[in-house]
Amino acid sequence: MKPDTQTSPDRQHIADLIDDISTAMLTTVEPDGSLASRPMAPLEMDESGAIWFYTDLRSHKVEQLQSVNLAFADASEGTYVSLSGRGEIVTDRAHIERLWTAFAKPWFPEGPDSPNLGLIKFVAEAADYWDAPDSKMVRAFGVVASALAGKPIAMGESGSHSGLSRP
Repeated sequence: MKPDTQTSPDRQHIADLIDDISTAMLTTVEPDGSLASRPMAPLEMDESGAIWFYTDLRSHKVEQLQSVNLAFADASEGTYVSLSGRGEIVTDRAHIERLWTAFAKPWFPEGPDSPNLGLIKFVAEAADYWDAPDSKMVRAFGVVASALAGKPIAMGESGSHSGLSRP
């Protein structure tokens, strides 16, 4: 996924963190209140901050998009992002074709004309992030040093952004 340039500094920060992460865990609330998560491949983060995914319109998740969490993780880089927001289904064929990738063909063999192919447009309302920019070796050393010193570990940056859906 290659995010578009964002109009908000907070959204740009999130776009920079998730730029190279190819899979997100999409979590929704089941009718019985339990949580259901599934891996999804983000297609785009548009200029308004919406993150787009392909979906099968027959999937039960399309009825569960009122309250959604997206989790991005890159353990090798020490980057973790949790986005909370809402989703909506988009069936615009021009948009589906514009985002089409051959990687979706195993799920949608008829290509962008597959009758059950739709898009999930996810709009984040808030984000939590953790980013440890140092190498694995430096992070591992920090954990050991912290344990030996009996002091809390302080590596990287963490924080929150809210109001992400505002322009």
